[in-house]
Amino acid sequence: MSQMLERLQQEKVVAIFRYIEDQYADQAAEALMSGGITLMEITMNTEGAAGMINRWRDKYGEQAGIGAGTVLDLDMAKEAVAAGSQFLISPNLDESVVEYGYANGVPVWPGVMTPTEIVRAWKAGAEAVKIFPMGTLGWKYLSEIRAPLDKIPMLATGGVDLDNIADYFKAGACAVGMGSKLVNLDWVRSGRFDLLTERARQFADAAKAL
Repeated sequence: MSQMLERLQQEKVVAIFRYIEDQYADQAAEALMSGGITLMEITMNTEGAAGMINRWRDKYGEQAGIGAGTVLDLDMAKEAVAAGSQFLISPNLDESVVEYGYANGVPVWPGVMTPTEIVRAWKAGAEAVKIFPMGTLGWKYLSEIRAPLDKIPMLATGGVDLDNIADYFKAGACAVGMGSKLVNLDWVRSGRFDLLTERARQFADAAKAL
């Protein structure tokens, strides 16, 4: 098990930064860290993603775990790893990305939906998978597939909120990925970083309580 997977299972929440403008990124990251969320994923379809990843690695060191999201193919994986990404997350399964991450000591948690995809990802070298889209599938689906596949750690992304986060963990998620519910861009753009900190604290506390 990699140190990043251990950290994922311990902290239980990954904040997803998608489309955030560079000028707000550092303040938003620091607001979440103040609230207790320190695993952060910048999606590769965010303008300047690689530069942000590189800067955050230098700026925050071991305080935060910084990864790349929406890593669709090998070229994106190489760009993210070169920027210093500590983990790679995708909405899809591309075995070449999993193999590249494994060869370079960078965990890859690929996006999968079906039992067949989950096992394929695991056999390719993924130590954990992202079940996606959970907002549509729901935690009951997660509970069903966990029964025969209980040895494979599963990150649930989509549909998680304060009122149902406990359901996802009871269904077997090792962690959850959260975007707009945690990184609210309206709050970011209006300078309400205090609201981001409070929201992060609520989710961090909810995860710890489980």
